[in-house]
Amino acid sequence: MVQSNLTRPSEFLLLGFSEEPELQPLIFGLFLSMYLITVFGNLLIILAISSDSHLHTPMYFFLSNLSFVDICFTSTTIPKMLWNIYIQSQVITYEACIIQVYFLMLFAGLDDFLLTVMAYDRFAAICHPLYYTVIMNPKVCRILVLVSWAISVLHSLLQTLMVLRLSFCGELEVPHYFCELNQIVQLACSDSFPNDLVIYITAVLLAGGPLTGIFYSYAKIASSIHRISSAQGKYKAFSTCVSHLSVVSLFYCTSLGVYVSSAATHSSQSSATASMMYTVVTPMLNPFIYSLRNRDIKRALKAFFRITAIKRTLVLR
Repeated sequence: MVQSNLTRPSEFLLLGFSEEPELQPLIFGLFLSMYLITVFGNLLIILAISSDSHLHTPMYFFLSNLSFVDICFTSTTIPKMLWNIYIQSQVITYEACIIQVYFLMLFAGLDDFLLTVMAYDRFAAICHPLYYTVIMNPKVCRILVLVSWAISVLHSLLQTLMVLRLSFCGELEVPHYFCELNQIVQLACSDSFPNDLVIYITAVLLAGGPLTGIFYSYAKIASSIHRISSAQGKYKAFSTCVSHLSVVSLFYCTSLGVYVSSAATHSSQSSATASMMYTVVTPMLNPFIYSLRNRDIKRALKAFFRITAIKRTLVLR
């Protein structure tokens, strides 16, 4: 009888933010709004960059990839959550949960690596401006993105295979609105020590490594900016890094907040709120951070809307 209970489950329950019925329409509307803003905001960034030849540079190439990853990241969790609220259910099948874990790890890893690559791009542009076009040529840019994809795919595949070896029993309630890897592992009845070991080792290598690279890049950038004699030159060099620094700070602070919250409390609502900052708020704010302080993006968006309006006028005629 005990052996029959230690099996692969058919489903998990996603507890989400609140089980109170009167709050569900508010939560649905809030997350639907944030999801639409995230998708359209990042999509506009991609369209602006692809439609303006002046933005076909390494920095904007990486930014368009980051915007694409952010769209995919939020699309991994929010649609399922909205559907569950709509049908008044907390259920996610075992297969869907495993798929969600895989893609969450994939796109979170890609976010991490792309931000590191973008820091290296700023390092090359500011510290080695005369050799920038040689260092960051189109082939190198494509290789950097492909390597980021390859490492992220292998990492997410490893984590998913480690979850598949686990057995589960009892009530499988996940205190999140999505299948969070650590929470899934904690629900296992079988030995989860190998999973914990892999999680910690990969966290040190795949989070600590890129973060070290970002710190190193900006240490060199700060040193180069300090050597610039004119105040205007210093401001111009630093202004190209402000948006990226803001996104990096937001990404790592919210990611750290998730794990601090998980370690400090077992409250479903606290964990879900911390996860929302990481999986929803950060991808939603990225387009605003990059567009509000970036004249090139603003100009490209204006040109895009102008061309779209002209084409629509010609069609109507």
